Formats: sequence, C-alpha cells, structure tokens
Amino acid sequence: MRIPLLRSTLYLVLAGCPAMSLKAQQQPDSSRTKDLREVSVTAPRSNREVSPGQQLKGAELQRLNSQSVADALRYFSGIQIKDYGGIGGLKTVDVRSMGSNHTGVFYDGIQLGNAQNGVIDLGRFSLDNMEEIALYNGQKSNILQPAKDYSSAAAIYLTSLKPRFAEGEQRHVKGTVKTGSFGLFNPSLLWQEKISRRVGASLSAEWVNANGQYKFRYQKQKGYDTTAVRKNTDINAIRLEGALHGVINGGEWNGKVYFYDSERGLPGFVVNNVFGHIDRQWDRNFFVQSSWRKDFSPRYTLLLNGKYAYDYTHYLAPDTVRYVDNRYHQQEAYFSAANQFVLTNWWHLGLSGDFQWNKMTADMTNFSYPQRFTTLVALASSVNFKRFSAQASLLNTIMNEETKKNAAAPFKRELTPAVFVSWQPFGSVPFTWRSFYKRIFRMPTFNDLYYTDLGNSNLKPEYTTQYNTGLTFNHTFPGQTLQELGLETDAYYIEVTDKIVAVPAASQFRWTMMNLGFVKIKGVDVKAKAVWKVLDELLLSTRATYTFQEARDFTDKSELFYGDQIPYIPKHSGSLIFGADYGAWDLNYSFIYTGERYNAKKNNPENYMQPWYTSDITLTYNRRVRQAKWRLSAQVNNLFNQYYDVVLSYPMPGRNFKFIVSVNI
Repeated sequence: MRIPLLRSTLYLVLAGCPAMSLKAQQQPDSSRTKDLREVSVTAPRSNREVSPGQQLKGAELQRLNSQSVADALRYFSGIQIKDYGGIGGLKTVDVRSMGSNHTGVFYDGIQLGNAQNGVIDLGRFSLDNMEEIALYNGQKSNILQPAKDYSSAAAIYLTSLKPRFAEGEQRHVKGTVKTGSFGLFNPSLLWQEKISRRVGASLSAEWVNANGQYKFRYQKQKGYDTTAVRKNTDINAIRLEGALHGVINGGEWNGKVYFYDSERGLPGFVVNNVFGHIDRQWDRNFFVQSSWRKDFSPRYTLLLNGKYAYDYTHYLAPDTVRYVDNRYHQQEAYFSAANQFVLTNWWHLGLSGDFQWNKMTADMTNFSYPQRFTTLVALASSVNFKRFSAQASLLNTIMNEETKKNAAAPFKRELTPAVFVSWQPFGSVPFTWRSFYKRIFRMPTFNDLYYTDLGNSNLKPEYTTQYNTGLTFNHTFPGQTLQELGLETDAYYIEVTDKIVAVPAASQFRWTMMNLGFVKIKGVDVKAKAVWKVLDELLLSTRATYTFQEARDFTDKSELFYGDQIPYIPKHSGSLIFGADYGAWDLNYSFIYTGERYNAKKNNPENYMQPWYTSDITLTYNRRVRQAKWRLSAQVNNLFNQYYDVVLSYPMPGRNFKFIVSVNI
C-alpha cells in the first residue's frame, strides 16, 4: 500500500546512526538487556519515475575508468559528444540533435550556468569524485525540485560522492594517480571525515598535467602522411572541491565550494597542411552552493537552494589576422524555493520559484555589459496509483535585461507545458508503457545578443517541441544464472523552431545572429542490459545502446540543402559495455560506434564523413593489504588505432595507454 510519507520507528542495537534523527530511549538495565535507541525515520514518499533516465553509477561507472564526465556520457543512447581532440580539448554534449544549449547540466542538484555562450565544458568534471551520472529526456519525474529543473529539453545530473560511514568509522582517504600517453600525470585525493553523528565533510583535489601531443594522420592529394604530431595541446589544471553534508530532524542539508583553474593550448583545426596554431586559453571557475530540505509535516516539504558563481576566461590568439587578446568575467547569483504538498495518498502538488541574476563584462571594444534578471515559477502535479502514474507541469519564465551600451533585449515572458504518463498494463508482468509531451525553449545567450559585430538584441527564444513514447521491461531472477534483464525502447519526434543561426550581413566579414532555422527530428533509442552469475566468483554484465536518428533541416525550400541531415548527426550510432568480475580481477571492454554523417548542411560527397568506432579495454586488480584497499588498472584506448575526427579537421588520438593506481583507506 502506498502512503504519502514513510514515518517508521526502528529499534537498533547500534548506538549511533549518523544518517537518521535519533531520540534517546532508556531501557531497563539487566544482564539480558542493552540500551537501545529509538530511531525515527522520515522521508518523502518516493514516486515511481514516469520517465526513467539512463544512469551510470557505482561499480559500473568505476570500471569505465574514463578521464572525464564527457567520456562516460558517450555510452548513453541518443547522445552525441562533440570532442575537439585530446585531453584538454573542449567537450560538449548534444542530446537528440537539439543542440548543446538545450541540455541542462546539474551538479548536486543545482544547474551549472554559462550565460556567455550556454556551453558547459564537461571535460573539467572528473569521475574520481563522482557517484552517479544520469541523463533524462524531458525532465525528472520529481515534484520536489527547483523550477530550473523544468526549464531544459534534456538534463544531465552529476552527483558527487557523499561521505558515508559504517559503525566505528571516522575517516576515508582515497588517493589516485593516473599516468600514460600524452605525458599525462594526474594525481587526485579524496578525503572524507565524520565530524559528528549528523555531519560529514569531504575534500576532493585533482591536478591534471599533460603535453597532450599525439600522432595523427591527415590526407594529402597522393595519400596519407602519418608523421604529423598534434601540438599546442597541453593542459595544466587544478580542481578543488569541499563539501559538508548534514542531517536534521526530517531532512538534510549540504554545502559545496568548487574551484577550477586551467591553462591550455588550443591546437585549432588542421587544413591545407596548416596545424601550427598557438592559441591559448585560461579558465578560472568558482562557485559556492547550498541546499536544505525539511519535511515539516507528513503533507508538506520545503527545499531551498542557493548559489553564487564567478567565471573568468582569457583567450589569446596572436597568430590571427586580427590579433585577439580578450578577457571575460561572468557572475551569477541564484536562489530557489520548492514546495511539495501531499494532498492525498495518490496526489502530490509542487510549486517552485527561482530567481537568477547574470552579469558579464569584457575588455572588448563597444561591449554592451549586459545583466539578465530571470524569474521562473513552476506549478506541477502528479498522481500515482498502483500501475498508473502521471505528471503535468507548467513553467512561467520572465526575463528582463539591462545594458550599459547598445540596445538591450526586450522583455520576455514565456509559458511552457509538459505532460508525462506511465502505465503498467499487467500487474504480474514488469512491462511499462510511458509517453511524454514537452514544449520548452532556450533563451539566446549573451554572445547571441550582444557579441560585437555579431549579436542581435531582438532575437526570439529557440523552441523545441518533443513527443516521446516508449516501452520498458525490467526483471530480476534471484538464484538464476541470468540475474537481471532490462530492455527499453523509445520513439520520438521533435521540432526545433526559430533556431538561432549566424548569417552574413553587409559583407562576408560582418555577420549577425537571426532566427531562421527549422529542424524536424525523428528517432528511436534502444537500451538493453543483462547480468549473469556464471560461477560463485564470476559475474558478467553487459549494457548496449542503439540510436537511429533523422534530423533534417526544413528551414528554406529554396536552399539546396532543404531536407538534408543536419551537420554531424549520424543516422546510426551505438555503444556496448561488457564487464567481467572474477575474484580480485575486473575486466571491462567498451565499444562506441558513430555512423556516416556530413560536416556541412549540404549532404554531398564532398561533405561526407566516414563512420568511426573505438574499442577500449581495461584490466583491474583489487587487493586488500591490512586496512588499505589497492586498485591497479591498465587501460588501452582506441585499441585498433583508428584515426578519425569527431569534428572535421580536429583529429582524435590513435591508440593510447593509461595506468591507474588508487588506494582507499
């Protein structure tokens, strides 16, 4: 039977439980009795996910040994990673061909922002401090969430490791060192401390240093030359994170401080045998954020979030026709209050209000110095029965901007709905049908609106309208060789309207941003997973994804590329992960395939790009020595040494190696 709130009383022999609220309860003292504590556990009723996401977590995430979050996301269906090459290269994500700006990225429940260009570089988030990565199409099926969580066409949630301690534990320390190809030296440290029964702290530090150089192959008129070396690919980066996690009666809180500082070379594109770029970029990112949740009663819960962020970018391009040496400063302040009301056992209501302030300055000539004030209000409702769930939401976005110079963008107000439905037709069969509709938009970035000689302050939002239907089957088989089997398939249709594109203005040297694009996207995503226990010590696991996608440009019938596939979107793509655990040994094989695609709007032979695939393999040995757990890994990436470009003229590395040593105390 489902109840609106779980409020149970458990009697534990253990004297302390840091993750729960405690009340002292004295028991009679005798030779046969012990002092027991009454533990009151309070938690909101968990709703069935109407639209389940894709997750990588725990041992499965650890076995990948990926360098960054972007590397791990490649194994999700319906997703394309734009990788500009090397360890320090920019890495952005595109979900279902809607564009990078339509994907929100949330870190520990609060969105990462970039008002300048809307792009989040996923390469600067390491997996050494990551507990889970999840991708949701549409939005999470959660009523208690900030209005920001309703504001993206798709969302990626990154969850960092939280300190958890068994009885008698006071401290966890994990040290890791990665080395290998590209001159890589990458040490990291994770320290977790139990401050009290209710408060835990963690500190994560990482240094990445590499020259980034690797051989690549580029085409000449009479064949291939394999002697070229990718240069100006070095990176020197430091990441520091500190966090506090606490438990209160009927709730929890956390606070986080994040700092990232890097200098990297930008090797640029390779064309006409020119690949000696010397562009440089310096980034400094800082944010502090906090979250607080409390169940005030069985029928009311409040969630508060707050954040302040400061980002600095210095870009130097001394070898261009027009010398570029620019510095950009961004500030962001954010506050959110989310409320959940349990009206009945099966009906929940959510009301969220967010406010965000963005400001940008730069040392560019005639820069506008914009400020943006954004207010979001979301009203959501969900119903949950035994085999049927539904959620509907309505998001109101109000945006006002100010500038010191030039015209500011006009006042904007947008109202956007979403509806999600899930139904299990047969109670005895773990088979679920689910569908959703969502209309949402992305606001133009500061670059779109105000970039000198390029921006257009009168741009309209870029809309996406999504229709999705799918089937899910998940079942476990206790005591059987096949222990777990899961299958998911989704069919979707998406329209992107008023797409923002750059077009020539008075001359080829002066461009402007305009609302011109119209794209229709049709696709199918398939995900499958299985776990086998072959022997007492041998556990096998597989995870496979496949995506078929048609993303066609229907902007202008007079254009030769009308109806063609948009650039860099393959019709066929997929991935495979195979893992084997035997005693102290772990083996992981991963495969990624990206089909044929085109690098320009016109789908002709000159713009054709061949399919590419990579295979990575990792062998890991685990050993406990006294109180320390050692983990030794050897990894070969791009096992078959394939030369390929994810983005034209940005060659990717061939076969490369990595060795990882970690110790957990």
